[in-house]
Amino acid sequence: MVEPTTMERPVAPAAPVKPLLEVKNLQGWYGESHVLHGINFAVGEGEVITLLGRNGAGKTTTMKAVMGILAKRTGSVTFEGNELIKLPARKIAKAGIAYCPEERGIFSSLSVQENLMLPPKVREGGLSLDTIFELFPNLKERLSSQGTKLSGGEQQMLAIARILRTGAKTLLLDEPTEGLAPVIVQQIGRTIAKLKSQGFTIVLVEQNFRFAASVADRHYIVEQGRVVDTIQNAELDANIDKLHRYLGV
Repeated sequence: MVEPTTMERPVAPAAPVKPLLEVKNLQGWYGESHVLHGINFAVGEGEVITLLGRNGAGKTTTMKAVMGILAKRTGSVTFEGNELIKLPARKIAKAGIAYCPEERGIFSSLSVQENLMLPPKVREGGLSLDTIFELFPNLKERLSSQGTKLSGGEQQMLAIARILRTGAKTLLLDEPTEGLAPVIVQQIGRTIAKLKSQGFTIVLVEQNFRFAASVADRHYIVEQGRVVDTIQNAELDANIDKLHRYLGV
C-alpha cells in the first residue's frame, strides 16, 4: 500500500481535552510473568488512536487488560469517568466497550446471519443489519454461508460487524488488517473512517503503520510493556526514521 501523504492524514490535538477512555499505570501479569509495566494512553470521544509496536511488545495484552480479560491487572482504566479496573469483562462490555480479537472468534459451524445475531445488546443504538450491509456488502452476499466458507477478509468484516450490533460505541480492534489482501485492507480503512465520522471511538492495535497513518489521530508506541513515545499523525513524516527503529521495518 502507498504510504498516505500528510494532507490525507487526520489531525488531532496532542491529547483529548476530556478523555472518554483513559489508562494510567496499567500493570498486567500472565501467571507470575509481569508483562505490562505501566501503560498510559487516552482517547477522546470520536477519536481513533493506535497502539503501535513489534510482536510481543504488549499491545494485545493491553487490550485484554482494558477489557478485563487479563485476570491479573492493576492500575487505572476509566471510561466515561467510571473506574473499570476491578470489573469483570461482562460488566466492561455492558459499560459500552467492545473487543474484536485478532483471532476473530467466528463460529465456523454457524452462518453469517447466525454469527451476526449472537452478541447481546449492551446499549441502545446497535447497528441494524441494513446498516451493517451498507458497511460490508460482502456479508449480505454471504448471509447463509458458514463461517468455514468465508475468506480471511470476510471473517474480519464479520468480526467487526458483530460487535457493531451490540450498541457499543467504543471499539478495541486487534490487528484488523493482519494477513489481508491490500484491497480488503483499504475497505477496512474506509469502514473505520466511516465509523469515526459517525462518532465511534476506536483503539486500534497495529503493526502496519502505513495503514494506521491513514485512519488514526495519534499513535502510542509500545515497547516491552510500556508506552515509550506518542506521535501525532501530522508529525509522522518528521518522525519516520524513529518510527522505523521502533517497529524494526
